[in-house]
Amino acid sequence: MDLFALPAFTDNYIWMLHNGREALVVDPGDAAPVQQALSDAGLTLTAILVTHHHMDHVGGLAALQREGLPVYGPRHEDIVGITHPLGEGDTLHWCGLTLQVLDVPGHTRGHIAYFLPSGLSALDSDPLLFAGDTLFSAGCGRVFDGTTEQLYDSLLKLSRLPDATRICCTHEYTLGNLRFAQVVEPHNPALVSHTAHCEALRAQLLPTLPSTLRVEKGINPFLRCTQSDVVASALEHGAEDARPQAIFAALRQWKNRF
Repeated sequence: MDLFALPAFTDNYIWMLHNGREALVVDPGDAAPVQQALSDAGLTLTAILVTHHHMDHVGGLAALQREGLPVYGPRHEDIVGITHPLGEGDTLHWCGLTLQVLDVPGHTRGHIAYFLPSGLSALDSDPLLFAGDTLFSAGCGRVFDGTTEQLYDSLLKLSRLPDATRICCTHEYTLGNLRFAQVVEPHNPALVSHTAHCEALRAQLLPTLPSTLRVEKGINPFLRCTQSDVVASALEHGAEDARPQAIFAALRQWKNRF
């Protein structure tokens, strides 16, 4: 099973899994990159996963849909074209893979993520998470029609997944997020080394993703709300107190203005 990030728009990724014959795509905001990839590799699209309702994640659905093609998406959002509404505790099966559905509201009120606890094969067994816009490398999503409290709880849920989990999010925001993280936590050496790594990737026009949860726990300020430097920076930027929820809320507001 192969995993690819198909670039779309200016900074989106449409994730594709395929076994050489059948393909699955996640959050196809634009149909054209998907259609091109299917044509180039001689693949048949046999499933679509959607994490939330924003147009840069669902805009390609109409052009990709055909009779009998399953389109999985969040139960608590109104998305035209969803054939299989899903929520926390549901599972789906595709080409021998089992994907678990997690409710991760916050960015939007019904946002879901897809988790493959056993990875892609016996030889590629690190877990995989299609996180949508909930968790980014070195960052997290903005709050739209969800709440800050929901987003904090969702990130806490994701932080409990295995450290080896590969994080497949849907935007190439990593370098911008790392600039913010270095201001929040200027004495974190992991940020220096990871920034250099990501700059080298982008210089070659390669994705910085997937990241891993292990990496994110070392660099992502939104997952480090109990670290002393993160707490101190957030308190200087409006946090009500040192509770992790208050630190997170202040960081999210600060990032909105950054």
